Amino acid sequence: MGRVTGKAVLITGAARGQGRSHAVRLAEEGADIIAIDIPSDTGITEYPLATAEELAETARLVEKTGRRAVVRQVDVRDRAALRAAIDEAVAELGGRLDAVVANAGILPIGAHRPIEAFTETVDTNLGGVLNTVHAALPHLGEGGSVVVTGSAAGLMPGHGDVAQAGPGFAAYKFAKRTLVDFVNTLAVQLGPTGRRINAVHPTNVDTAMVQNDAMYRAIRPDLENPGREEAEQGFVAMHSLAVPYVAPADVSHAVVFLASDESRYVTGLHLKIDAGALVKAGL
Repeated sequence: MGRVTGKAVLITGAARGQGRSHAVRLAEEGADIIAIDIPSDTGITEYPLATAEELAETARLVEKTGRRAVVRQVDVRDRAALRAAIDEAVAELGGRLDAVVANAGILPIGAHRPIEAFTETVDTNLGGVLNTVHAALPHLGEGGSVVVTGSAAGLMPGHGDVAQAGPGFAAYKFAKRTLVDFVNTLAVQLGPTGRRINAVHPTNVDTAMVQNDAMYRAIRPDLENPGREEAEQGFVAMHSLAVPYVAPADVSHAVVFLASDESRYVTGLHLKIDAGALVKAGL
């Protein structure tokens, strides 16, 4: 316990899923949390997006650990609004920001999706990360840590050319692949200032992004109406370890390490939490 005691950590996409898990785990280890998300439902994804109630629940869980939670509802695609929200939240925590977890993302999978599934995914999964990191950097001093949520999909070749996956998946791969180069390049630029940036690359994570009918159909196109159990057979086949997906907490453990001083000399790292998916694919 206490691996990030006294630190202030900003997390986007904090209302549920991986973001909530990161927030609670970091709070358990002593960090105060700035939790950012936006209640919305654009209709682009088949699964419902976060709600204000879910964001409030994240704050409650953080405060249950005895740490502070500062909540802001803001769209990561809006750089100006995001910068203002971060400035206000950091000031509320006394002007301190030690780590940033750029986690917000969507995956509108399915061949029937319109081209807007591509553009909105790139705007969120790539533009939103750039906005978050760039807006937060002025607050990060020496020893500051940036953690980007990538994906095992972004470390695989191809351009989303899986027919049943559609433009949303192509955009997802593009955004996550581009973030690899972003992390590598910014790590060199931040190095002289003593600041770090790394990425975690999970495989499928047991969240709403994976547990929905559109994903099940994409994973099992051989079935007319696959459910969770049938989809799990396809998920397991992707991995070296005989598991269908990892839990949000499995990613959170890596995030805590990268936000803590334990990783003070680690930068430009791409940490796979992928159950052996990439090595099984020969990568």
